[in-house]
Amino acid sequence: MPSLSLKPTHKAVTAYYDSLATFAKLGVKHEGAVRSAFQELLESCARQFEWKLVPEYALKRKGQAPAKADGALLDPYGLNHGLWEAKDSDDDLDKEIKHKFAIGYPKQNILFWQPDRAVLYQNAERFYEADLRQPEDLVHILTLFLEFAPPAIAEWEKAVEEFRDKVPQIGASLKALIEKERQTNKKFIAAFEDFCALCRGSLNPNISVEAVEEMVIQHILTERIFRKIFDVADFISRNVIAQEIEKLITALNSRVFSRDDFSKSLEHFYGAIENAAATITDFTEKQTFLNTVYERFFQGFCVKVADTHGIVYTPQPLVNFMVASVEHVLKEEFGKSLGDRDVHILDPFTGTGNFIVNLMQHIPKTALPHKFAHELHCNEIMLLPYYVASMNIEHAYYEATGQYQSFEGICLVDTFQTAEKEQSELSFFN
Repeated sequence: MPSLSLKPTHKAVTAYYDSLATFAKLGVKHEGAVRSAFQELLESCARQFEWKLVPEYALKRKGQAPAKADGALLDPYGLNHGLWEAKDSDDDLDKEIKHKFAIGYPKQNILFWQPDRAVLYQNAERFYEADLRQPEDLVHILTLFLEFAPPAIAEWEKAVEEFRDKVPQIGASLKALIEKERQTNKKFIAAFEDFCALCRGSLNPNISVEAVEEMVIQHILTERIFRKIFDVADFISRNVIAQEIEKLITALNSRVFSRDDFSKSLEHFYGAIENAAATITDFTEKQTFLNTVYERFFQGFCVKVADTHGIVYTPQPLVNFMVASVEHVLKEEFGKSLGDRDVHILDPFTGTGNFIVNLMQHIPKTALPHKFAHELHCNEIMLLPYYVASMNIEHAYYEATGQYQSFEGICLVDTFQTAEKEQSELSFFN
């Protein structure tokens, strides 16, 4: 766990006090202005940890509208390391703290700030109070705040460093095992040939044996993660690709490979991921976490494949813009909306389903069942994001309707392969 490098004489600290002094000289006291001084200081400190201070951070509350903290410290995986709440000098800070906890603010690591005073709660206890007129006290409370590591997150940070170095070795050993069994295990040979035929029929007629082997390895390494993080124990029994890979693994498991033993060998890493994910209550944030795990996973395994297929996720603001733009064009040019019947939507490179999930939020709930069952379509060529997209889209439907339904509109397919006929034969523009 990195430590905060900050002294009372550092530029960020002196700039903070200079900014507050300027506000005071101008007679500006309201929270919206004075909190900017602390926000800039906190952002400077967060960069040392490669974290991002996210302003106006939404706190989901069961059965209530989300509350908004003034800021949250998120790491590259989207895990929340601490919350910040600001008040001005005229506020009764203790009264405000009591109110925030009464409406559901978490108490794990939250810093309440006003220009002359700050109170830090950690592990549900009032841990430290600082006189911010003293630069040494300011530095101390910031150090306590930023260096606090919830056990699950600390465990995860340690495990991911260890696992990153092991991924290439694990992938190589599984590949060697699969290649050996393809020569000697009749049951596995038959299952593998059947799966290759399925992939060539639905994904790409030219898919290589190496690519199929890689899909099996990806499934072995990640199936538990997706299943437990999203709590979808029956996903394998519903998804056709997962079903077929499971048949392969059953054949592989029959002689020289034990999935249980393999899982035990990586228990520390799997457990760390699951515990870290358990600190996240919002499904969208879980999706962000898993997306990042996926990206980091490919940095250690299948790097060439990741580079070949351009595994880069579209930022959420751009996805929002894309959805709003399509809705605008539909209304202006065709007098239609996204929720209207006979408006089919295809995401040809869906990744982890972010576009479709966002789109579903713009469709009226009354129109969503028909749209979900008949008019939403998406393709993905890579196995892991295909799995995640399936679960993300199905969960988004459940959240919107209260009913669980499998999403039949997603295909594990190479979109470019489906569009190799002459363009005049396409019906997109009819």
